[in-house]
Amino acid sequence: MIAYIRGTLEDLEEDKAVIDVGGIGYGVFMSGQSMSRLPNLGEEVKLYTYLNVKEDAMQLYGFLTKDELEVYKLVISVSGIGPKGGLSVLGQMTPNDLRFAVMANDVKAISKAPGIGKKTAEKLILELKDKLKFEDTLGGTMDGTSADTAAATGIGQIQKEAVEALVALGYGSTEALQAVKKAGGSEQLSVEDVLKQALKQMAFI
Repeated sequence: MIAYIRGTLEDLEEDKAVIDVGGIGYGVFMSGQSMSRLPNLGEEVKLYTYLNVKEDAMQLYGFLTKDELEVYKLVISVSGIGPKGGLSVLGQMTPNDLRFAVMANDVKAISKAPGIGKKTAEKLILELKDKLKFEDTLGGTMDGTSADTAAATGIGQIQKEAVEALVALGYGSTEALQAVKKAGGSEQLSVEDVLKQALKQMAFI
């Protein structure tokens, strides 16, 4: 098992980065989103890696953070999603985006990833809803919302109604959930109050 590699960024190809480690060049598959965050050629880089072993090949998949790697391993644990499919999902959305999409049952957002159809997105949501730790998103607790509640349901009844109202206004369910979570609040606030706070957050999502 190769947990990570650290070396010089030697070259960038269409779907992989070449890392020089002690004179050996490792080709590491990465999403376009991750590759855009790499340092300049010739600079040092550290990638957390997943080694996929097949009968005819050994392939390394790389990520800039441990969180990305851990979420990636959860994604590819879903039947029907292989290593490249998992990379496609994390190329379309960040780990936190995926957590929000799963909690919001946002099949549309997940199925935007190339190669991930509606049925596969639905299966991903079903299988990962209890595995993705929602408290890892936005630092866990929100004003008036416990970590336990966030982990179990993500939001209270008032916040849920605010999300539904935002969706009715035309916002995506993932976007609406993010805004309501960032707005915080408690059951003492009215749906209208939470909505006003959430709409202010929309500009920062």
